[in-house]
Amino acid sequence: MQARHNVGTDGDGAAGATEVVESRLAVTAPDGYGLGAVLFARTDVRDPANAVVFNAGGGLSSLRYRHFLRFLASQGMPVLAYDYRGVGLSRPANWRGFDAGIEDWCELDHASAVMAMRTRFPRARLATVSHSIGCMIAAASPNASILHQMVFVAPHTAYWGDYSQPWRWPMALMWHVLMPAAARAFGHFPASRLGLGDDLPRRVALQWASRRTPDYRPGAAGGDPARETVALDRMARLTVPALVISITDDAFAPEIAVRRFLMGLPNAPTVRRIISPRADGGRQVGHHGYFRRVSSDGWKMISRFIST
Repeated sequence: MQARHNVGTDGDGAAGATEVVESRLAVTAPDGYGLGAVLFARTDVRDPANAVVFNAGGGLSSLRYRHFLRFLASQGMPVLAYDYRGVGLSRPANWRGFDAGIEDWCELDHASAVMAMRTRFPRARLATVSHSIGCMIAAASPNASILHQMVFVAPHTAYWGDYSQPWRWPMALMWHVLMPAAARAFGHFPASRLGLGDDLPRRVALQWASRRTPDYRPGAAGGDPARETVALDRMARLTVPALVISITDDAFAPEIAVRRFLMGLPNAPTVRRIISPRADGGRQVGHHGYFRRVSSDGWKMISRFIST
């Protein structure tokens, strides 16, 4: 299945636009699970210099970022946007008996998406662009070391104590009390019924909710502590250059949360870019606003970084 869109170089469909095609793909993880994915690519780009794998935030389908993904593709860098198992295009037909954790998203799903792009574009430099908790998934992936560049937008570790006031306590109640209770009751977290994004697998919801201390506690929510420890070790050894974008009015990922994430990447050279919408007299951006079309002026810093 394909969808065609004319996208200008500024992402707004201006005159002289190039055609970006969205092609539905199936990516098979090493354990045989089929992931839903969409390839965004310009019709005139066959042998790109750069190609991108996009990692959405937890509980969000990658298609919610479609305008941004079209923009990157319009810059001549094909983008593979996939959904983690249990989310969006990779949602199971039946939740009964379904099990998935963040370590599966990292070791199986993300790693498979990277290899799918390596196979499709063997001569391209590979990069990842990740949002929110997707930044940890990308950084802890077993094949992250083959990447040329990484981009982290609003990274955090889901520790409730890092959430900004005055939203800290309401957010802690939602994500660390109500979410795990609902996940246990329904066998998954029905976020879509609550208008909170896409549904989440039970174990992922419990792992997120278990982040109640500043330090990581592998296995705290029923995951495999050995796998989670190895993932953290991979992050600590990563040396891939990274662009880190944070937003000052982001309640999920304020400065302290971004720094806590970066503490897990002591060997990765990083470039920081901090967006201060209120200081610039602009509208609120928050945790998700960077990917909305009204923020498209800021997207070019990502395409420039990947191209260097």
